[in-house]
Amino acid sequence: MNRPNLRITILGLNYAPEPTGNAPYTSSLAEGLAAAGHTVRVLTGYPHYPEWTLRKGYSGWARSEVINGVQVQRLRHHVPSAPGPLSRLHMELSFGLRLVFARWEKPDVVLVVSPALFSSALAMVRVKLSPGRPALGIWVQDLYSRGVTETGTGGKKLAWLSTALESLILRSADGVVAIHDRFKQHMVTSLDVSSDDVKVIRNWTHLPPAPKSCRQEVRSRLGWAPEETVVLHAGNMGKKQGLANVVNAARLAQEQESPVRFVLMGDGNQRRELQTMATDLRHLQFLPPLPGSDFMEALAAADVLLVNELPGVRDMAVPSKLTSYFNAGVPVIAATDEGSVTAGELAASRGGIRVDAADPQALLEAAEGLWNDKHAANAMGSRGLKFRHETLSESTAISHYDDFITSLASSRGR
Repeated sequence: MNRPNLRITILGLNYAPEPTGNAPYTSSLAEGLAAAGHTVRVLTGYPHYPEWTLRKGYSGWARSEVINGVQVQRLRHHVPSAPGPLSRLHMELSFGLRLVFARWEKPDVVLVVSPALFSSALAMVRVKLSPGRPALGIWVQDLYSRGVTETGTGGKKLAWLSTALESLILRSADGVVAIHDRFKQHMVTSLDVSSDDVKVIRNWTHLPPAPKSCRQEVRSRLGWAPEETVVLHAGNMGKKQGLANVVNAARLAQEQESPVRFVLMGDGNQRRELQTMATDLRHLQFLPPLPGSDFMEALAAADVLLVNELPGVRDMAVPSKLTSYFNAGVPVIAATDEGSVTAGELAASRGGIRVDAADPQALLEAAEGLWNDKHAANAMGSRGLKFRHETLSESTAISHYDDFITSLASSRGR
């Protein structure tokens, strides 16, 4: 079947070179659609995540770049140094206003990436008011309202407001992509979105295959001894990760003279506080974010990869780090509530084990158990890698997005 070559504009706050969160997926999707023959333009913000500071080398009110064949227009916006509910709202609104007054050319389809929810709302108002408007899709990476509710951010009034706004935004789109079946279920049952309007397309592994050699050299370079059990958490250090649990587990490891070393690699608004909590700990190491190849080498050199979540976090997000973890072929421990989306992903992949959130002793014992049973640990790593190849394929996901966007354009006569 011959597909039409469409003019596609993607609107999202985060994009490459940001290494984590939504940015790698938005970047991969834009490049995949461009490779499929579409004309793709991205309107995005200035790189700032997860450090929450403007990336060196980026200045001015706006700038244009071409990244891997994609035209990227960057719009300057507020970047909070200490992100909280109000400062994040300020950031989203400042980016949303830039989107409203930016030049979009004349797209056939506009795809909005959420979060950020409030900037998405402003952009969608512009689409709706445009004469002969383009088709409008929204790609939901995190459920904003569930995040507000599950983390307790802003209280009940903000939870009610965000739920009402998210429902209105999703119902206003011509089509919605959810990255997990649980997301779709919540949209339909709690946000009143028509089931027919929601398509589930899973996130994918955007990293190259894990290196097959130099494991010991990488461990030595990172300061990891051969006899240590290295438990690595990679990615954002924010509130929903609940990483005080890892600090407490490292304290127990030190008190019990355990061979386990916990490593927190990345950045985020909780990093400084966590470092203050851990000033006296030898069993906890902090590493900065690492670029692509170094990042994968670090994952493959660890003994265990960790997803840690705050108690009560169940439906708000599918941790993007899981796709990278499975790609490394290393067993995963998920410190998360029973019945959470993360727990379901781990059960589906059979690539690791779950322990309760905020139970540092259980986390430490699980790590020691994997160290003592290498056969079981290796089997989990292999099953996670198989799940990555069979379920989290980038080419399959991009093809599904191509179908989704083409159907949106067709629905508007484009």
